[in-house]
Amino acid sequence: MFVPWKMMLMFGGVILMPTDPVCGMFVPDASNLVSEIDGQKFYFCSTTCQATYSAPEAQVRKLKNRLIVGWILAIPVLLLTYAFSFAYKDYLLLILAMPVQFYSGLGFYDGAYHALRSRTGNMDLLVALGTSSAFFFSLFVTVYPDAIPSSSVYFDTSVFIVTLILTGNYIENIMKTRANRAAGKLIDLIPGKTHLLDLNGSITDVDTDKIRPGDMVLVKPGEVFPVDGAVTEGTSDVDESMLTGEQSPVLKEEGKNVSSGTSNLNGTLKIRATRTGHDSTVSQIFESIQRAASGRVKIQRIADVFSSVFVPIVLASAAAAGLFWYFYLSSALGSGGAFVIALLAFVSVVVIACPCAIGLATPLSLLISSTVSSEKGIVVKNPSALDRLSKANRVIFDKTGTITDPDPWVMSFNLFDGYTESYVLERAAAVESASNHPVARAIVRYALGKSAKTATPSGVSEIPGRGITGTVGTDRIEVSRSSVRGGSAVEISINGKPAGTMLLAYNLRKGAVRTIRTLHDIGLKVSMVTGDSAEEAARIAGLVGIDEVHAEVRPDQKAEIVRTYQEKGDYVIFVGDGINDTVALETSDVGIAMGSGSDIAKESGDVILLNSDIINVVYAKIIGNRTISKVKQNIGWAAGYNSALIPIAGGILVPLFGLGIYSFLPILAALAMGFSSVTVVVNSLFLRPRIARSIAEVGKTVASEKIA
Repeated sequence: MFVPWKMMLMFGGVILMPTDPVCGMFVPDASNLVSEIDGQKFYFCSTTCQATYSAPEAQVRKLKNRLIVGWILAIPVLLLTYAFSFAYKDYLLLILAMPVQFYSGLGFYDGAYHALRSRTGNMDLLVALGTSSAFFFSLFVTVYPDAIPSSSVYFDTSVFIVTLILTGNYIENIMKTRANRAAGKLIDLIPGKTHLLDLNGSITDVDTDKIRPGDMVLVKPGEVFPVDGAVTEGTSDVDESMLTGEQSPVLKEEGKNVSSGTSNLNGTLKIRATRTGHDSTVSQIFESIQRAASGRVKIQRIADVFSSVFVPIVLASAAAAGLFWYFYLSSALGSGGAFVIALLAFVSVVVIACPCAIGLATPLSLLISSTVSSEKGIVVKNPSALDRLSKANRVIFDKTGTITDPDPWVMSFNLFDGYTESYVLERAAAVESASNHPVARAIVRYALGKSAKTATPSGVSEIPGRGITGTVGTDRIEVSRSSVRGGSAVEISINGKPAGTMLLAYNLRKGAVRTIRTLHDIGLKVSMVTGDSAEEAARIAGLVGIDEVHAEVRPDQKAEIVRTYQEKGDYVIFVGDGINDTVALETSDVGIAMGSGSDIAKESGDVILLNSDIINVVYAKIIGNRTISKVKQNIGWAAGYNSALIPIAGGILVPLFGLGIYSFLPILAALAMGFSSVTVVVNSLFLRPRIARSIAEVGKTVASEKIA
């Protein structure tokens, strides 16, 4: 039974613990928050993460509603706190803050509860502690204003921390729905109706989900196979690019197997269903996508890693300060007065340590990096992918449509004596225009590019696996195909006499060679996977400089290759464009989909290259590195300011200024929060020029190589 595990260092030892598939937190395997799907167990740190896993769309809607409430009420709280002064203002602030604290912030309490049960610290626990301390202290001061003289309320602190961090959570959770959308589009490939053959040979159109193994099914030219099966009658070319990624059709005849989701190009086939419904190829890919997306072992969020260390320090400091002042002042002020000062010290430490700027650290950097990315034609759909991009040390490329162009092109055209180019091209293109074969489309494109005239064929007959024949005017045309090393050969005959030959092949995508070289230069290992033959895969890999090649692999095998590298310690970027790449895109640490690829691949990718220029794989890696570096700097600045004021909140300045210092602590807390937030904002603004410089340096290297 599969469980996502990570090693956790604890007290000098190494402990294996499962991880939450949603947030990446370590979770004790004794946790009762566990879901088992298709033999796989997934452990969760909170019911919120469990709900996100099981119903991401519903969870996103909940978060959206809580976020709307948060922002609608947080802005008035801020304005009232600093711009107005009137009687009973604190009561109005209390009324506005309550829905934010206990409705918008409900998820933080849930996460904090389960963190305490698991004896771990996370961002939820830090937020819940800080905002609750601020809220309940402010509630007490509002109801009993004379109990703690000269004390101010912290309602603005509590509502803005909740709202800002909830905004980041919403952006992250909205990405959880993409696996369901991608998988749903895959299921949409299957036709709703199937031609069912009875024992008498009669055809009845029935719902596809009613087909059972053993049923006889008819599939006409141009239709998609609704089930897996074995051919019992007929011959046809089948487009299996959905599975293999390769555009070259596969000849299917009696005894050969066909898979659901693939396309029948030119012949009528009778098949006996072997796998239907849940067991069919498409359904298995569907489930693999969902398992890969939900079960991916993700890196813990930086804020959670920080919080797991910071929370115990804050609590210990707050408790120490409170206990010290209580026992120290008990004899002088009595237990009542000592308790008030002790409570002020405890609350001051917790509130000052609460991470308002930490809540800004990630969203601001992501906003700036997304702007730079979009200018390069890079769409980062999943912001958490930037963390994984920064750690990636291996890139795996699919071949066709990624390293090479997605469709074949005519590389050379040779005429035999007695014929002109325009005459032969006009006739070849005329008959090929009646075919859906990739080679046929390439010949038509080539002829149009040579300004050949269009003609109308008659009597067209396509022979699966061989070629096509037809009549143009008074000429009988035959275009026959055969595979050769490095491409496909086509012979054109007119009235039985050879008239010309063509060689077709897949061109390398523009920039492929320099992209692979640059990835090697910046320290990444590069591999290639493909459903194509080992010979063709080796040829392409040799041209672009890739050493590790995996050929003749199916979609599930691509994902397995990704997992094998991950088990060896690699953080993997997978770059692909087809439906057959979907599971690998989800399984990898970062899935990068080509903009020219299938909609399903683009739904599954964390990153989309809109212009399909693969040099953007290098740029995406640079953007990930620089963005996460900036996030860590921001967290460092924010934590630094907060940590510097913790001793002050604890009372280190009391010997100099007396206990009256606690009347100024609300102002100090506000200044600390404001100054740390401004620092985070200013520091984030330097991210854009830093990314630009790094990309420019790569560009200069590429340009100098071109000149050389």
